[in-house]
Amino acid sequence: MVIETTRFGPVDIDERRIMTFAGGLPGFPQARRFVLLQTSPEPVFYWLQSLEHPNLAFVVCDPVLFVPDYEVPVRKDDLATLELSDPGEAQVLVICNRVNGDITANLLGPLVISTRTMQARQLVLSDKRYSTRHRLIAGPAALSSVKMA
Repeated sequence: MVIETTRFGPVDIDERRIMTFAGGLPGFPQARRFVLLQTSPEPVFYWLQSLEHPNLAFVVCDPVLFVPDYEVPVRKDDLATLELSDPGEAQVLVICNRVNGDITANLLGPLVISTRTMQARQLVLSDKRYSTRHRLIAGPAALSSVKMA
């Protein structure tokens, strides 16, 4: 399947890799279908690209690469929504931003994806250990890590 993107032009994707956020993402309720785009051979960062809106994409990463003890408690109703029966079927990503030259991640709003059903949901945590702007990479190193629009 070929999708249109503002950043990368037409991109051929595997339809089995399409994630569905049933309620959309907070602030983007109409954006429900996304796919991860890999822009380098061994990426740390990916693009979470909307299929409904070619201009909507978020830089995401696996938070454990930067915060090894990162934990996401998933409530029973979220498990049911995601159709998750085995925690090993869950992939966790966080949305990243560039803030004052640093790359930060929203550790309070993890994206949880069932790798079996491709159902996904953004959770809202209230863990005081984390923030919405957790610094991952500081200053000049951030500039070469990922190109963010």
